[in-house]
This record gives sequence, structure tokens and C-alpha cells, in this order.
Amino acid sequence: MDGPSEGPAPAARGTLAAGGIDPLAAFRLDGRVAMVTGASSGLGARFARVLDAAGAHVVVVARRRARLDEVAGTLTGDALVVAADLTDDDQREEAVAAALARFGRIDVLVNNAGRSDPMRALDETVGHFRTSIELNLVAPFALSRLVARSLAGAGRPGAIVNVASVYGVAGVGRVPEAGYAAAKSGLVGLTRELAVQWSRRSIRVNAIAPGWFRSEMTDAFFADPRLVEWQRTRAPLGREGHEAELDGALLYLASDASSYVTGQVLCVDGGWTAT
Repeated sequence: MDGPSEGPAPAARGTLAAGGIDPLAAFRLDGRVAMVTGASSGLGARFARVLDAAGAHVVVVARRRARLDEVAGTLTGDALVVAADLTDDDQREEAVAAALARFGRIDVLVNNAGRSDPMRALDETVGHFRTSIELNLVAPFALSRLVARSLAGAGRPGAIVNVASVYGVAGVGRVPEAGYAAAKSGLVGLTRELAVQWSRRSIRVNAIAPGWFRSEMTDAFFADPRLVEWQRTRAPLGREGHEAELDGALLYLASDASSYVTGQVLCVDGGWTAT
């Protein structure tokens, strides 16, 4: 089958037919295919809806098929549901293959799937540490490589957006988790390295580093009033983030609006890392 149509060049996307400037046009993703991992709940589900609203065909990937079906049911465009355990090599390859078989291309990859189980380093087992690295760092690398190969093979530009964390750019301590911090720090370094390696192929790689946002993964944190007060006191904006406040960062990095941006980490943290 024919794949989705090519998007116009960045310069064309920002220009109106009458010769005026449309600064919002570059944020559109009409006809493009975006894969979002960890899309069964929380920020991943939000990311899928945002990319869909911007015109993309969205591939939602996670382990829980029923939850993915619910998310896909909220999308207006042509969506594909892929249930996969992203810590498994074969299932990662099958997820990418399914997207390519359906749409013929993947233009945007959002590496959002992750896991956090806070505990003190003295109590964290080596096995737990390895598990955290596998999902939070190895899986994004493997998926990025698979998608980049498909883009390079077709001679197409693309955008990879890694969802890192403030844990990747600053020590947290009060909510300790060495494995998660190591993985997210590695993801920041991986973002920069892949950006440099793949830049001449017009594959841009950037990252978002969210601060404290309410999601399924952070339920325990926000259930503790002491931690909530600590976060609000520490963050210059004095509050946690709301999921909609990541929409602009995601669209910016996924679209032609950031066509001259690669290897960057955009912290959306209420000023946390500025202190």
C-alpha cells in the first residue's frame, strides 16, 4: 500500500500562499507517522493524543493491549495498536516492523516508556538496577537504531524525542533511585551522541526532561504530602507540572518547528534545574 504523503519542506510549512507568515504551520505533522512508547497511560497517552491532534498517524506501543485500545479509541486519525514488552529484543523489532508494514514509514519516534521504583541505593539490588537500565536506556537505544535504519534506508529525515527526566541532569536524593537516575543520565548522553552521529542523515535527536508531573508512575509521590510540599518549595514556580504543559515541548521537537535543533535537552520542570 502507499504510505502517507511526504510533508513539505520546513521553509514551505511556515509560509502562507498570500506571502504572509504562519508561525504555527511548522508545528503540524499532517501525513507523518509517529510511534509513541509507553502510550497506555499517563504522559504517553497524552503524547499520543497531541501528535494525533497535530495530524500524525500514531502508533501506540506498550504492554497492556486493553489500555492501548482505549487510548487508540480517543484518536481521530489512523492509529495502530502494538502490544509489546520493550525489554525484549524480538518484540521491539516486531513493533517497528508492524508500524512499517501498516504505514510504510516512521517519521517520529517518542521514547517515553519507562519505569521508576524509588529506593535507597543501599537497598537497591543489582538486578533491579539492571532492569531499570534495560527499559529506560537500552530500549530507547534499540528502538532509535531500528527507526533510524528505516529512515536512512529510505533517505527520509526524521525526529526522535527521548523522554528523559530531571534525574538525568540533577541529583534528587529526597526521592532516591540510582538505577533510574543512571538510566536517564545515560539517555541524555545518548541523545547528544546519536544527534551528532545521525545529523548528516537529517535525523534529529532531542530530549525532554520533565520535572514532577502527575501520572500513574508518580502516584505514590503525590500521595505523600511531605514530598509534595518539598517539591513545591524547591521548584521556583512553586507547583508541579500539568500534563498539558508538555504539549508544546513535544510538538516543537517532533516537528519542523525545531528543524535546526538537535542534541538538545529541554527541561520542563518549573525551574527545578535552574536552582
